[in-house]
Amino acid sequence: MRIWKQSTDLDRLNSWSANTLMEALGIRMTAVGDDWLQGTMPVDRRTHQPYGLLHGGASVALAETLGSSAAMLTLDPEKERAVGLDINANHVRGVTSGSVTGTARALHIGRSTQVWEIRIEDEGGKLVCMSRLTMAVVPAAAAGAR
Repeated sequence: MRIWKQSTDLDRLNSWSANTLMEALGIRMTAVGDDWLQGTMPVDRRTHQPYGLLHGGASVALAETLGSSAAMLTLDPEKERAVGLDINANHVRGVTSGSVTGTARALHIGRSTQVWEIRIEDEGGKLVCMSRLTMAVVPAAAAGAR
């Protein structure tokens, strides 16, 4: 069942990242289905921690980007916005190069909160990070302009 209320054009979604952390980290939305959103991030000098591994914070940035973007797609932006309330992440495998791909899927879409699961995998399809993001749904005026 299709859950989106807004256009899921990938060029449009990627334009949201101009001049942001997402652009600096190289995060790109790459695919969208009826109830999921997928994106990639390079594993390179921009996303490494000092030991040459993918930084956990970079994984969390990818997870929050995918989950919050997906949450916004389920809303009418003239009336409401989704803002982050809580995020957690379990980092289960190190990655030193290449890219990672995250897929966001809704666990709950309510009137005032949403909960998203974001699974991040390496190029071989192995789990790197599992994240859960809780979003608050607020009036558009309270969230500021996009």
